[in-house]
Amino acid sequence: MVWIPITLAAAAFQTARNVLQRSLTGPLSQLGATYTRFLFGFPFALLYAAGVFALADVPLPSPGLAFFGWAALGGVAQIFGTAFLLRLFTLRNFSTGIAFSKSEILQVALVGMLVLGDGVSLLAGVAIAVATLGLLLLSRETGGLAWHDLAADLTGRAAVLGLGTGGAFAIAAVAFRAASLSLGHPSFVASAAATLVVSTLIQTLLMTVYLRWREPGQIGVVVRIWRRSLLPGLTGAAASACWFTAMTIEIAAHVRMLGLVEVLFGYGVAILGFRERPSPRENAGTALLVAAIVALLWDRT
Repeated sequence: MVWIPITLAAAAFQTARNVLQRSLTGPLSQLGATYTRFLFGFPFALLYAAGVFALADVPLPSPGLAFFGWAALGGVAQIFGTAFLLRLFTLRNFSTGIAFSKSEILQVALVGMLVLGDGVSLLAGVAIAVATLGLLLLSRETGGLAWHDLAADLTGRAAVLGLGTGGAFAIAAVAFRAASLSLGHPSFVASAAATLVVSTLIQTLLMTVYLRWREPGQIGVVVRIWRRSLLPGLTGAAASACWFTAMTIEIAAHVRMLGLVEVLFGYGVAILGFRERPSPRENAGTALLVAAIVALLWDRT
C-alpha cells in the first residue's frame, strides 16, 4: 500500500504549488504562471531522475513510440488543465476552485476503463459517487440544494471551466500511467521518473514556443521574477513525481480519488491563509469527501 503515502505527499505538494502559482497571476497571465511550473520544474525533475537511477542502480529504460505519444498527450492535457485551473481561481475562491477541478475523479475512472481496462470495485465506485456529491455541494455559491438548483449550476461558466479542468487532468493522469507502464521497467520509481522528465521537457518546449508566438512579453517577465518562480517549479516537480509514481503502482482512478485530500488541504488553506469562511453547505460537502476517502482506504487496505 505504498501508493497511499505517496499520493498524500502528492496532494500536499500540489496544494503548495497551487497557492504559489496563484500568487503569480498578478504579474503574469494564466499561461505565463502555468509556464513557470514546467520551466522551473524541469531542472528539479532532471535532478530527481538522475538521483533515482544513480541510487537505485537500475538500467535506463528503452522507450518506444508509444511512450513518447502517451507522454506528449499527458503533457498537453496537463498544460490545459493547469491553465484552466488558474483561470478558475479568478472566478471562484481557492477551495471551491480546487473542488471544481476534482470533477476529474469520475472522468478518470471512465477514461481509465476505456483506455487501459482499469476497473474499480463496488465500494470504490460508491465512494466516487459520494465524493462527487460532496464536490457538487462545494461547487455551489448560493441557493438551495434542490436537484434543479444543482443541475442549473452545472451550466454556469465556472462549472464548465471546472469540468474542462477535470477532464484535462483525467486525460493527463491516464496518459502518464500508460506512458510509465509502456516502458516495462522493473522499477516503478524509475519508470515514473523517466516519464516525469520527458513529459516536463515536452511541456517546457511547447509552452516556450507558444508564449514566444502569442505572448512574447511573458517570457521576459518570467525570467525577471525567477526567484518567485523557483518554489512553484520545485513543488510542481515534487507533486508530479509523487503522482506519477503512485499511478504506476495503482490505477489512476484510485490515486486521483485519494488525491481528493487536496480539497481538504485547500479547505484549510482557504480558512487559515486566505481568511475565507466556509458555509454550512461547504462543511457538509467536506464531510462527504472525508467519508468517501475513508471508504476508499477501507476498500484498498
